[in-house]
Amino acid sequence: MALPSSFSSLCILSLLLLIQGAAARSSPAAGKCAAASVEVEQANTGEKAGYDPVFEVTVRNRCACAARGVRLRSEGFASSVAVDPRLFRLDRDAGDYLVGDGRRIEPSAAVTFRYAWDRAFRMAPAALLDDCS
Repeated sequence: MALPSSFSSLCILSLLLLIQGAAARSSPAAGKCAAASVEVEQANTGEKAGYDPVFEVTVRNRCACAARGVRLRSEGFASSVAVDPRLFRLDRDAGDYLVGDGRRIEPSAAVTFRYAWDRAFRMAPAALLDDCS
C-alpha cells in the first residue's frame, strides 16, 4: 500500500533534520574543540646548533573556532638553544607547555618555534580552550 506523498515528504524532512542535527553536534564549530583539534608537526631543519640538530615545531589550530590556552605535553623536553618563552614555555603548575603565550590562535593559524637537541621530543596536544561563539 502506498503512503500519501505528504507523509513520505514529512518522513524524509524529519530524517534530514535529524542527520543535520547530529552533524552539527559532532562538528568542532558546534561549540567544543578538543585537544585533538591541535596538530603538531616537527621537522628537522637540517641546521645544527653545535652538534645538535635543530627542529622546527608547528602547532596548528584545526578547529573551526579560535583556540587559546593551547598546551602540549612533552615529557623531558630540553633544548640546547633558547626557545622564545612567548612561543613555548613550561607551566610548572600544570606540568605541560603553554603555546603562544596562551593567546588566541585563529582557525588554520599556527605558532612555530625551534629547539635543538640530539633527538626530537614527542609532543602531543594536552588541552585548549575554544572561543566558539
